[in-house]
Amino acid sequence: MTVQVGDRAPDFTLPSQTGESISLNQFVGKQPVVLYFYPKDETPGCTKEACAFRDRYQVFQEMGAQVIGVSNDSTQDHQKFAANHNLPFILLSDRKNEVRKLYGVPNTLWILPGRVTYVIDKEGTVRHIFDRMMQFDAHVEESLKVLRSLQSV
Repeated sequence: MTVQVGDRAPDFTLPSQTGESISLNQFVGKQPVVLYFYPKDETPGCTKEACAFRDRYQVFQEMGAQVIGVSNDSTQDHQKFAANHNLPFILLSDRKNEVRKLYGVPNTLWILPGRVTYVIDKEGTVRHIFDRMMQFDAHVEESLKVLRSLQSV
């Protein structure tokens, strides 16, 4: 299954870097979610992307949006990654890549987990999908652009 724009975002529950179980449904009806899948903690591209989300996190908060990063790293790895780079948002551990598969996030070069960002509106509908492996900062800018357009509706 591949999630498309206009689909209801599939719910899931995964552990965060603090060990807390986080479900997508706990945000539905309350706030939009920027759900971004990335390959691996502490790699150059993923660190650049996470820091770009961190650097604009205040803007996401002002827009009422929650940022959630997902990879198959352990909760302990996420905890270190978040601490090393002062990441203020949720990182979820998808150890078996079940949520990645549920959303249809493709691999790059058949082996690397892909980098895809989903902007999900307050009602739980996918409004935008951005799939660019090497455009780390663009995931942040695309997400903000879509959130701004949703606010003006």
